[in-house]
Amino acid sequence: MKLNNLKDPQQIVDFATAVKTGLGNNQGLFFPAEIPILSNIDALLSMPTSDRNFDVLRPFVRDNINDEALKSIIGKTFSFSSPLVPVHDQTHCLELFHGPTLAFKDFGARFMANCLQHFATQQAVKGEKTTILTATSGDTGAAVAHAFHGLKNIDVVILFPKGKISALQQKMFTTLADNIRTVAVDGTFDDCQKLVKQCFDDADLVKTVGLNSANSINVSRLFAQVCYYFDALAQLSPAQRSRSVFAVPSGNFGNLCAGIIAKTMGLPIKRFVASTNLNDTVPRYLEDGVWSPNATVETLSNAMDVSKPNNWPRIEYMIESGQFDRDLLSGLAVDEHTTARTLKQLYQLGYISEPHAAVAYQGLHDSLTPEEVGIFLGTAHPAKFKSTVEELLNIELPLPEAIADCAEKVDLSIYMEADFQRLKQFLMIN
Repeated sequence: MKLNNLKDPQQIVDFATAVKTGLGNNQGLFFPAEIPILSNIDALLSMPTSDRNFDVLRPFVRDNINDEALKSIIGKTFSFSSPLVPVHDQTHCLELFHGPTLAFKDFGARFMANCLQHFATQQAVKGEKTTILTATSGDTGAAVAHAFHGLKNIDVVILFPKGKISALQQKMFTTLADNIRTVAVDGTFDDCQKLVKQCFDDADLVKTVGLNSANSINVSRLFAQVCYYFDALAQLSPAQRSRSVFAVPSGNFGNLCAGIIAKTMGLPIKRFVASTNLNDTVPRYLEDGVWSPNATVETLSNAMDVSKPNNWPRIEYMIESGQFDRDLLSGLAVDEHTTARTLKQLYQLGYISEPHAAVAYQGLHDSLTPEEVGIFLGTAHPAKFKSTVEELLNIELPLPEAIADCAEKVDLSIYMEADFQRLKQFLMIN
C-alpha cells in the first residue's frame, strides 16, 4: 500500500518509509489515499484475536512485511487483552490499559517499535542510527520509552511539558536511562509538539541524527489502534454491533482517527462521539465549521490538554474524500466540574475510573438513545492519576506493580526552555 503526504501530493511512500520517516515534507502526515475495505466482517469478528489482527493489518503493511514476519510482530505487540467491561445498562468500558505501561498507547508504541526493529537489519548494515523524537502529554512517553528501551541503533528523546503531567505518569518514562532521554520543556504540550515539527523541518538535523517520531503522527501507531475497535465489537453479540456508539476521549485525536479507519474498513459502528475537556477546538469546529484553537488550558484530564490536535487532518481527509460520513461524528466538551461529578457517578455504579474515561463516559451519556449500545474508551489505569482519583472519590488506590516499581526511582529528565535552537544543539551533541 502506498501512503500519501496530505500536505504534498507529490510525496508518495510505502509503509516502511512512512514508519522510518514519521513526518513528510512540509510537516505533512502520511495516510492512505483510500482505506481498504474488508469483506465478511462477521467471520472476522469470530476469529481468534491474533488471526483477526493479522487480517486487519496485512493490507497496510504487506508490501514491506511478509506474512511470517507480520505474525511475529503481532505476537510481540498484542500480548495483553482489551476487555469490554459492562458498567451500566447498555454501557461498556473498553479497557485499553492492560499493557506494560497501563495505557492505550502501548498498542501503537509496541507495534511501531517492532516494525522498526524488523526494518533495522538493513540500517545496521549501513551503520545508520535512528533517533526517535516524540512529545507527550502523559501516556505516550511511558509507552514509547518502554517499547524502545534497550533496542540497538535506536535512541529516544521524549519532550514533555514541565509540571503538567502527573508525577506517576512522569516517573514511568523519566527513570529508564540507557537509550531513553527525557526533556522537561517550559511550556505546554502544544509547545512540545511545535518543537518536534520544527526539528522535522530542519533537513540537516533530520539527516544527521536519523530523526523519526513515535507520536501518533507516525501512521504505524494508528494502524495498530484500529485493531482494538474490532476487538471491542467481537465481544458484543452480532445483534448489538450495528447499534454500537463509541465515545472517545480525545486530545491529539489519534484514537478517534483509528476508530474511523476501522469504521471505513467495514466495522459496523453506528457513530462516534469525540469527547474533549476544556480544550474544545474540535467540538466547536464540528458545531460552527470554524477552526479556531484557543490557548491550551490545564485540566484534570491532562493527557488531553491539546488545543491543536495533530491527527485531525487525517480525519478531515477521510470526510472530504467521501470515505467517512461527517454526520456520524459529534463532539462534546466537558468542563472540570462535570468531569469530577461523572467520575463520582461511575464510582457509584461500582466502577473505578479516571478523568479521561470520565470525559468519554459523559459524552456517551449525553447522547445515547435507548436502542443504542454505548462503548467508552478507558485509556489509562486509574492509578496513573492516583492523587486525583483518591481525592475525588475519597478512597485509597493500590499501586499496580508497573507503577510501584518506578515510583521511588530518580527522575533523570533535564530542563529546557521551549527553544528550537537549544533542542537542536542537544540532539546534535548527543
